[in-house]
Amino acid sequence: MPTFDSQVQLLKHKVLTAVAKRAYEGRLDSCYYEIPQEIAPGPKAEMRCCIYKERAIVGERIKMAMGGHPENPNVIEVMSIACDECPASGYTVGEDCRGCIAHRCAAACPKDAISFEGHKARIDKSKCIGCGRCAAACPYSAIDNKQRPCEIACKVKAVSMGPTGEASIDNSKCISCGACAYKCPFGAIADKSYILDVIRLIQESGNNQNYRVYALVAPAIASQFGVKDLGKAVSALKVLGFHHVVEVALGADMVAHKEAAELVEKGFLTSSCCPAFVDYIEKFFPQMKEHVSHNYSPMAELASYIRKTDPNCRIVFIGPCTAKKMEIQREKVKGLVDYVLTFEELQALFDAREIDLSALPDEPLDNASYFGRIFARSGGLADAVAEALKEQGVTPDQFTLKAVSCDGIEACRMALLKASKNALPENFIEGMACIGGCIGGAGCLTHEPKDKAQVDQYGKLAMEKTIADAIKPYSI
Repeated sequence: MPTFDSQVQLLKHKVLTAVAKRAYEGRLDSCYYEIPQEIAPGPKAEMRCCIYKERAIVGERIKMAMGGHPENPNVIEVMSIACDECPASGYTVGEDCRGCIAHRCAAACPKDAISFEGHKARIDKSKCIGCGRCAAACPYSAIDNKQRPCEIACKVKAVSMGPTGEASIDNSKCISCGACAYKCPFGAIADKSYILDVIRLIQESGNNQNYRVYALVAPAIASQFGVKDLGKAVSALKVLGFHHVVEVALGADMVAHKEAAELVEKGFLTSSCCPAFVDYIEKFFPQMKEHVSHNYSPMAELASYIRKTDPNCRIVFIGPCTAKKMEIQREKVKGLVDYVLTFEELQALFDAREIDLSALPDEPLDNASYFGRIFARSGGLADAVAEALKEQGVTPDQFTLKAVSCDGIEACRMALLKASKNALPENFIEGMACIGGCIGGAGCLTHEPKDKAQVDQYGKLAMEKTIADAIKPYSI
């Protein structure tokens, strides 16, 4: 059994594995009455108020494992029955209030929302705008902001309390990064899975005779399966039925080469590799859309190349990112990648087929350079563009790269805000919606400090030492 960050991830894994196993066995119709009994056997409830609610929630998880609700265009959904309706009272006055006579909290409030009862401060929620000035002013730290974990996790304020108390997602704001899904303590928010579509795709290929199925693995895979077991993971993908496994780091090399040239031509650019970051610009900084790189993401760049060489192929991207499931629906990318799986879903496929990685031989994965592979962590993209400029012979008097690597959506917001006001000293914004970069994606099995070191180690093992060497065989 793999290691997960939380019991919520483990529960999700059990459901995904159980659904995939029945798909392989041709028994999908048994999912809804067998799996809830397996995962919540009873008679005593272990996670919820009663065994019946536990099983009902498992039923909702099965729906998500089968593709979720088709009428909802977003890949991130709330399972209302699983939401614990956490109290979200905003700024409240606690027991530490001393009833001081300075009344600094009231003086700081711009909306006159604070009054006093029996010398104790009281906040009128109908007037409070949540600015937090009262909390900052209180000398006893007696005022606290109580928010739901999902709301705290969502940096674009797309999550709020629904009309009946459950969490609600505003699709017009959501960038599908999955932060809310990863942080929800009850697992009430999840990404739709296309694991059944991938199983069908492989089965209908007729052992890759009708068409060849390619697995495009993100460079963050080194952080999940470990550098020493990476070759075994490639073997396992072949056991699942994929014709060929290609590392998306090669697509990153291709993008870095093109993006460097575009940056020199335009003088200012934001990256286009993170779909959540691109979506964030379009929804919150539309005036900056013209500055987004016109290049594909590494996934789409590599898929485009493969389709030119094998037009009848099918392509599955496997990575840490839930937003990739939305990216393949974008007009620019539609038709290049058939389906997206997260590392969570890949592990479920391995376990459904009872594949023991330790018993498999090592298969090589050696298509990319060091610089393409380090795209998986924050700062890697900027390093790759710097290397591409150097390899293309761009001298400092011709152009000097001044990059800002934005680690997380809040850092992206600050850089974009400055850039929109012509106050940003840098000329290239590397935007990563997840903390740490792709290795912090919601679809990862683990989120550990060692993940970055694993990616760097994976990069150093690259056979191709330069970006030019990596893309040369694929250049037309």
